[in-house]
Amino acid sequence: MKKKQDYGSAIPASLNLCLAAGHIAVNIYQFFILPLYLLPASPWWALTLVPVAALSNSFWSLIHEAIHDMFHPACRINMAAARILSVFFGSPFRVLRLSHLLHHKLNRSPLEGTELYDAEKISWSKASIGYYFQILGGLYLFEVISPLPFLLPRRFLHLLEQRFTRRDDLSGMLVRSLMPDESVREMRVDGVAILVLFGTSAFCYGEHWQLLVMALIVRAFLISFLDNVYHYRTPVNDVFYANNLWLPRPLAKAFLHFNLHGIHHRNPTIPWVKLSETFGREARTFDGNYFSAAVRQLQGPVSLSALPQWRPAVDQRA
Repeated sequence: MKKKQDYGSAIPASLNLCLAAGHIAVNIYQFFILPLYLLPASPWWALTLVPVAALSNSFWSLIHEAIHDMFHPACRINMAAARILSVFFGSPFRVLRLSHLLHHKLNRSPLEGTELYDAEKISWSKASIGYYFQILGGLYLFEVISPLPFLLPRRFLHLLEQRFTRRDDLSGMLVRSLMPDESVREMRVDGVAILVLFGTSAFCYGEHWQLLVMALIVRAFLISFLDNVYHYRTPVNDVFYANNLWLPRPLAKAFLHFNLHGIHHRNPTIPWVKLSETFGREARTFDGNYFSAAVRQLQGPVSLSALPQWRPAVDQRA
């Protein structure tokens, strides 16, 4: 077997730290500087929330680097930065990390595929309710409310786990992964930090609180709607498959080349600065246009029987 290249030395640690500082500054502006100092001077300052919201997916891309330990080569710095960024994002890092790693592990399985449904068990109309809710904001909403149950006493937490989660679904797997004591402690600390941050910001907005809510709704939509764009209608059960989608070069860089998602799924240890280089070196072509792929998701959920079932030609257990 060909040995994979070690990209550890290619991690752009200084650049990532600068990007993290920039995103934190933007969020501090959104949460506190705008409502306390600028909105009282003129309501037109509210328009600056538009470019702030537009940075949502770039913000997520940076957290995504930390999920794969590609933010900084020092583990403690990687974890510390990840938790701080995730608090400003609105969800504990442990939730984001575990859910994303489960996505890699179960990619395109019937259990994990966002748009997939079994036509023998559920109708298209019923499947579409959950599907559209998830892609239009539900995914981010789940990430935001996820720490709330962990603020309850342990006995109530276990009761909720037993009553409302199943062992054969994705949410049940995630909840069980979060139940160890260390995970619960981290969830509680980060959850309280998020509540304080967002609650204080809402207080600062005062009578303009609707602006904060609208900004977060836009963030929820962008994060949720573009999450599955690389996987929609792709072969079932191919855990390594994802589309590489064309974006104008400035936008691709702003997204930290997240559009080259197929390259990432084949090797999650490639830092974002090397994705484009790898794409060119492997002489790959784009699987479609990013914007067209995003709009295509509005066609709705897809029956398992309507997509090709991927089968390995050789034993790939390695």
